[in-house]
Amino acid sequence: MKTTSISIPTLVRIKRGALDRLGVYARRNQLYKVVLFYNKELDPALVERVDEAMHEEGIEILQHFEVVSSSFDQAQELFQAMPSSANAIFAFGGGKALDIAKYVAFLGQIPYVASPTALSNDAFCSPQSSLEFKGKKRSFPAAIPYGVVIDTEVCLNAPMILWLSGIGDLVSKITAVYDWKLAHKIKGTQVDDFAALLSDATVFQLMAKPEHDLDGIKLLGTALMLNGIAMAICGSSRPASGSEHLISHALDQICKKPRLHGLQVGTATYLISQLQGQGTTKIAKLLDDTGFWDMIKTDPFIKEEWVAAFKMAPTIKNDFYTILSEKDQVPDLIKIMETDPRLKNIFT
Repeated sequence: MKTTSISIPTLVRIKRGALDRLGVYARRNQLYKVVLFYNKELDPALVERVDEAMHEEGIEILQHFEVVSSSFDQAQELFQAMPSSANAIFAFGGGKALDIAKYVAFLGQIPYVASPTALSNDAFCSPQSSLEFKGKKRSFPAAIPYGVVIDTEVCLNAPMILWLSGIGDLVSKITAVYDWKLAHKIKGTQVDDFAALLSDATVFQLMAKPEHDLDGIKLLGTALMLNGIAMAICGSSRPASGSEHLISHALDQICKKPRLHGLQVGTATYLISQLQGQGTTKIAKLLDDTGFWDMIKTDPFIKEEWVAAFKMAPTIKNDFYTILSEKDQVPDLIKIMETDPRLKNIFT
């Protein structure tokens, strides 16, 4: 009988003011010698708050690493520069810093605490790092965080577009789980029922309060964290990524100016749900209620790029069966894009 055993975050704080208590959390978990990773462009005031929080509790900061890119070379460089006496990495900021930090933590086999300052996707708690390698984004194995610390006030004060990107990434779980079960039906792909259930549940958790306030931020942060754990449970991105993500990956390669991951994925989710014939009403309500479409209208997508992405998407991952694998879906996707009242206004 097969059972599943995984690592999950031991430290979880999703609350107002959590950033100022990082030193308290480090001391309680006996993490006395730490290295800080953060984005180069991060507000210096946030870095100062973390420094102060650590110093107040007697935590020694061995090194500050400003992350300037999410390249594999940068990760290797920072791994080589890691002090040997470090017993934890604390990473805060955006995706670049978190992706680099969790890969370095994986290489060094030391605890990693993730503290995203915006909730634009679920990557902060996923078991993979997305790094640039030879000019292309690739996924590398990474450490599940020992801790997740989300300051809801800091995230609330981040640009609204980042919160909407997180909404778009979260709602994609509805179509991703459908694709996963379709792959099981057609190809025999193994489905982990608990991972699928957990991923599905995160969306409905947010639907209870899809609001841009402290409570809504807490719900979104919790939901995105649980998505990362769902991927760790089954050792695959399938509970969180399906045909909608394939379209987004294609857009990243095709577009002259790719948009935020969650904006692309959320839009693709709405399209794909209509192909799948399920979930469209729930998806539409969440995107309507949050103002998702209004944000995209301020910088519309380019129709020709999306059509090209529809054609490329099924070729992005080998042996990744989705609704796009069943037949040539491009004509149907174009028809939906041209006739759906929500979509007609967001493409040029």
